[in-house]
Amino acid sequence: MKVKRKGMVWGAFVADALALGAHWVYNTRVIDKKFGRVERYLDPLTSYHAGKKKGDFTHYGDQLLLLLESVATSSGFDQVTFANAWQSFFKDYQGYRDKASKTTLENMLAGNSLLESGSSSDDLAGAARISPIVYAHAQDLDTAIQAVRSQTALTHNHPSVLESAEFFTRLAFKVLEGKRPSEAIPELLEKRFQDTEIAEAGFQGLASREMDTRAAIAEFGQTCSVEAAFPGTVHVMVKFENNFKDAMVENVMAGGDSAARGILAGMIIGAHLGLAAVPEDWLATLNAGPKIDRLLSKL
Repeated sequence: MKVKRKGMVWGAFVADALALGAHWVYNTRVIDKKFGRVERYLDPLTSYHAGKKKGDFTHYGDQLLLLLESVATSSGFDQVTFANAWQSFFKDYQGYRDKASKTTLENMLAGNSLLESGSSSDDLAGAARISPIVYAHAQDLDTAIQAVRSQTALTHNHPSVLESAEFFTRLAFKVLEGKRPSEAIPELLEKRFQDTEIAEAGFQGLASREMDTRAAIAEFGQTCSVEAAFPGTVHVMVKFENNFKDAMVENVMAGGDSAARGILAGMIIGAHLGLAAVPEDWLATLNAGPKIDRLLSKL
């Protein structure tokens, strides 16, 4: 179980780092021309991540690392501790600040409660940074769900994002217990999330399993919203559930918001296959790798 939990966390981190080079490049022909097949970390092509270097994270991965540090320091998730750490982190942050982060910071500075300042963004990225919480609370599903929803609402207080965060938490628990993603996803959609906004998106992702990944994600949409990104993420999880590397590479090659899709797909496939499935060179060349290793050791 511990090896699979480590695979879950490392899988999320390397997915974000691999996505950095082509993140938010929507024209897949540009990805082909500039990079070829993305199988290694690359400097970012777009100006959104100016100053970042290969092996770094997007702003999503930076927040994922911040959460891991908070969880490791507190020996579990503490909402107020993380909210304060998040606000402090973004005061001097030199990376990209997306609309959700800007809105949340503005609400905090306007005097709103730290815990009532979350934006109404429906970006799936808000549900992506959950693997440290699942790692820390892997023995208590209810506690993990409560923590995941609380930390997601800090910046993305939107019903479909909160539902997505809970869905992927429940999915991670089932996969860590031994179920395949392709088995656990329909079970959750049918029995737990059948009346939610994400159900249709989930079933669309499942139905696309035999499609080419670029074609499927282009059809769903390469954008950040739950409506577009959720089915694309499910597609990657079920199509490549037995091949971590191919999952991460094909996700990046599909373009758009590959970081959000990748973090979640990396988390679930990493939990399914364990740490050994993550390419060694991706682990070795991850710039924050030593820090991640130290923080996981604290847990």
